[in-house]
Amino acid sequence: MPLPRPQAAPLLSSRPTPTPRLLRALAPPRRALVVSSPLLGFASAEARGLAAPLRAVVSADHREPEMEAGRPLRVGLICGGPSAERGVSLNSARSVLDHIQVGRMQGEDLVVSCYYIDSAMNAFAISPAQLYSNTPSDFDFKLESLAQGFRSLSDFADHLSTNVDIAFPVIHGKFGEDGGIQALLEKANVPFVGTPSKECQCAFDKHSASLELDIQGFLTVPNFLVEKDKLAKPELEAWFQTINLCKENGKVIVKPTRAGSSIGVVVAYGVNDAAQKAEEIISEGIDDRVIVEVFLEGGTEFTAIVVDVGTANNSEPVVLLPTEIELQRSISSDDTTEDTIFNYRKKYLPTQQVVYHTPPRFPAEVIDCIREGLSLLFRRLGLHDFARIDGWFLPSPVTSLPSAENSGKFGNTKYGIVLFTDINLISGMEQTSFLFQQASAVGFSHSRILRTVVQHACSRFPSLVPCKNAWTTLSKKLRSSKQAEAIHKGTSRQKVFVIFGGDTSERQVSLMSGTNVWLNLQGFDDLDVTPCLLAPANGYFSSHDQDFNDISREVWTLPYPLVLRHTTEEVHAACVEATQPERVEITSRLREQVMNELGPPLSKHDWFAGFDIAYEQPTKYSLQQWINHVKEAGAVVFIAVHGGIGEDGTIQTLLESAGVPYTGPGPIASRTCMDKVATSLAVEHLTSYGVHTIPKDVRATEEVLKPSIIDIWNELKAKLRTETVCVKPACDGCSTGVARLCCPKDLEVYTNALRRKFQRLPANCLSRAHGVIEMPVPPPESLIFEPFIETDEIIISNKLENGNARHLVWKGENGWLEITVGVVGKHGEMHSLNPSITVKERGDILSLEEKFQGGTGINLTPPPATIMSEEALQRCKKSIEVMANSLGLEGFSRIDAFVNVRSGEVLLIEVNTVPGMTPSTVLIHQALAEEPPVYPHKFFRTLLDLAFERAK
Repeated sequence: MPLPRPQAAPLLSSRPTPTPRLLRALAPPRRALVVSSPLLGFASAEARGLAAPLRAVVSADHREPEMEAGRPLRVGLICGGPSAERGVSLNSARSVLDHIQVGRMQGEDLVVSCYYIDSAMNAFAISPAQLYSNTPSDFDFKLESLAQGFRSLSDFADHLSTNVDIAFPVIHGKFGEDGGIQALLEKANVPFVGTPSKECQCAFDKHSASLELDIQGFLTVPNFLVEKDKLAKPELEAWFQTINLCKENGKVIVKPTRAGSSIGVVVAYGVNDAAQKAEEIISEGIDDRVIVEVFLEGGTEFTAIVVDVGTANNSEPVVLLPTEIELQRSISSDDTTEDTIFNYRKKYLPTQQVVYHTPPRFPAEVIDCIREGLSLLFRRLGLHDFARIDGWFLPSPVTSLPSAENSGKFGNTKYGIVLFTDINLISGMEQTSFLFQQASAVGFSHSRILRTVVQHACSRFPSLVPCKNAWTTLSKKLRSSKQAEAIHKGTSRQKVFVIFGGDTSERQVSLMSGTNVWLNLQGFDDLDVTPCLLAPANGYFSSHDQDFNDISREVWTLPYPLVLRHTTEEVHAACVEATQPERVEITSRLREQVMNELGPPLSKHDWFAGFDIAYEQPTKYSLQQWINHVKEAGAVVFIAVHGGIGEDGTIQTLLESAGVPYTGPGPIASRTCMDKVATSLAVEHLTSYGVHTIPKDVRATEEVLKPSIIDIWNELKAKLRTETVCVKPACDGCSTGVARLCCPKDLEVYTNALRRKFQRLPANCLSRAHGVIEMPVPPPESLIFEPFIETDEIIISNKLENGNARHLVWKGENGWLEITVGVVGKHGEMHSLNPSITVKERGDILSLEEKFQGGTGINLTPPPATIMSEEALQRCKKSIEVMANSLGLEGFSRIDAFVNVRSGEVLLIEVNTVPGMTPSTVLIHQALAEEPPVYPHKFFRTLLDLAFERAK
């Protein structure tokens, strides 16, 4: 399509600091460039006159470790590492940072410094803000310009020995759980959380651990070790025969001995297949030692967190409530082996192929056996502080597990066999991880369990006794002071209800957003925050009914543990399960049992502040009943429902009619922005302000599904005057159903997916390369077709052989780039944050994962000065603000647009009135790009305060 003619604007090589516009905490001057790019002239931090990052994350006075009264505990958080689990490590570190410091004493009794080890084993001191990069690629690209590197790992350890009191490694896999980082810290006499190096080496290697478990008297899974260049197929065949497996098609699991997160784990059938897949794991460099294990057909996997609550010289491990992992077979999947493994995607991304049950639906004797065995295992293997251990329960005999030979081993019950398989020495600590799921079920909040683990680790090191005592004294003093202050003020806490869920294709992102908002707001002492699930109109497993009465829809108020799930379906199922009398009785009894085991030993420690999560039942309301309940409570609602009634003005209208304050724009603005055509019409008069719109052709989905694909394609090309078309649902967001169509065949593939109600289009099924495209289910009533806007390509170079950093390559041929920008403020006074450019790593359109789930992509906030001049940037932000005010936005929203980097003119794509609020979403990046950085908890509190002010 012909794009608006840009006005000339010089490309500046550096930026003057503009005069900031004040909007409480969110109106700063523009920050300096955030990426290193030699080709584009990006300067280093010191060259730009900024403080060196190391000085920002390390105490300025560099005091020696003797403990003066009143000094907070200094914790060194270490993440990253060389393994494929680096992304999980970054998520864990972000979660620890978010939660270990929250609450009434934030930053007063505990201070966290952050460190990162890259894939080449280089160590860096980083700022906490860097942990909110959405991907490892994003993180690594910015690393060399934002972080302070150490000359060697030895120098890094020496630095830790004088600048932190205790290290907290959250490196998963290689170097984190194999004893590597522990040995480094031990050599430098740095106290650390977790198991010592020697014990890590034994427990992390799956083959070594299996041998040790057998020696210690536990039942184990028969396995065969394959080492690099040592595969003897006759020996493998003999092993198959020994355990009564058919050598042609006997089912086995093949996995690396020293990798976690199910990376490299595959199913194989027979000797030849097993040998081939073992060699593939080795050749791909995942590991040079591989084990072939019996596939435990008919078994159920479980996992359990173990926490040591004993004294320095007396380990007293307590096993929390185990979690049963129920895999759901995918009816539509062509890969029958995919459904049988609890793989990386099922562990860390939303999927309906796995359901968790805490506690497991096993007989009581089996649960007792699991807990007793894991406590014993923890002691015998010499583990420290905490761990997560996986295993299997097999209710039916397995021919490859000789019962006579194993009758004296631990794990036999009258109901079946219990096996322990994988030992995770540094459990994942993402917001909804097993650590927090199980800890919350027995009374620990995220903050309380993390502090318990750190404090217990401190108690094991004699050198930290003065430090621990001083920290405990300071904590108690601060708690007493805060409590006295609250009593003196005599104020009750403001009630806040965070609602998320719904039934659109965006519901899983909504769950992540709502959970993140709830956990961040929970840290404020003056707020009482309740998470709430908006159930779908007709149940998650029923067809969608467009005529269902919105006010009759279900809303569940959720207890703490039930929020920590991966999908809305799972949360809803957990609510239903939690109201069943039998499950209530079992859960209550086991919870009481575990808390009785935890309470007495923990109460001996003067640092333990008690349990802080009460046992509650979920409560079901109709939407109207829930609104009445919210009104009676005098509460404010934080809306985190993406799409559907969360963004089309329905919830806003109901809340406004009841006089209940809420976050975000009002009903009219929400309704307008939900309809992309109406949004364009509402701003088409703003051309003189540098705001333009894209031509659209709106068609009923029924019409597009007719067989005349060639005719429709030719009509679209003629009307839109384009060779390439962008299609999207008329009322949906988060990249759902957005695709680039280049030919009639692409249109046919797309319409076929709608007709057959596919949940997603596989990667690269259209003529141009692309990632997985999430599809709207049910199909939308209408579709929008637009000319596909060609933007300038920004390429991320590979790291050069001479060691120079990766950099941006941008030719700037037509001057248009895609941006996304948050707007925050009052009605008529909206303020634009700094826009972000996301450099896509595949395809033309950002996927749902790239936007919200830490998938791929590199985020540049603000746009680099050598791409977009300061003058063009300010024009762009001004146009965005004019657009936001013209649309009647308030509170906060996100605007996606194309921008001409020379003139600052913008071409509107869409407006999201309930934007994504996940831990790594772009709004977080933009808030952190402010000066000083606005961290997530303060950002969400700002949005809540805007709702309070509007109500007043």
